[in-house]
Amino acid sequence: MGELRRHGPLVVQERLRDQVANALRAAMIAGELRVGAVYSAPALAAELGVSPTPVREAMLALAREGLVEPVRNKGFRVTELSERDLDEYTELRALIEVPTVGRIARTVPAEELEALRPVAREIVTAAARHDLIGYLDADRRFHLRLLALAGNERLVEAVGELRKRARLYGLTGLDRSGTLVASAEEHLELLDLLIGGDAPGAEACMRRHLGHVRSLWSTRALPAVSEPRSLPDGG
Repeated sequence: MGELRRHGPLVVQERLRDQVANALRAAMIAGELRVGAVYSAPALAAELGVSPTPVREAMLALAREGLVEPVRNKGFRVTELSERDLDEYTELRALIEVPTVGRIARTVPAEELEALRPVAREIVTAAARHDLIGYLDADRRFHLRLLALAGNERLVEAVGELRKRARLYGLTGLDRSGTLVASAEEHLELLDLLIGGDAPGAEACMRRHLGHVRSLWSTRALPAVSEPRSLPDGG
């Protein structure tokens, strides 16, 4: 097993299990933990400089998210997502996020949306620096904070769970090809449309962005995300 890099310090204030789970998610995204490979809790604990117990707890939490599966007497295997899994996750995100950004464009004051601009810029900066973990962290914060403006906590939780399950294994290749920055800049485009109150434009931008995100997960050509059914403004 290759040596795992520590993606940020393990701070005391957070629960150690959650810190370890975040470190392991980062290792999956960075390709340090390979799909199909089996890893033992003691070996991972030694790499991360912690005891095996929080690693086992973290791996069980990741198993509930579908990221790994237990292998009897050996450890945990990093699971592989099928093309169908990825298509379904993208469809669900489109059904939720596209109409929601339209509602946000129509109802949320511009100053509240403008507060998201520093995070959108963080995404672009991280992409330009080839900082994949920083990119994904800023991307997650931007999207979940944006959706929170709709006022539905369960909606934010649902999208957060979908994001956890759909790992971006193709992110390294996209970064090497130089196209990650273009995807990052779509966040600024979306924000400008929202601030301008352009609901149809914001919905179209989000749909296009999700289509681009889906393409990160596969080497095959993919159609654009299909037009989702309209959801009522109430949720």
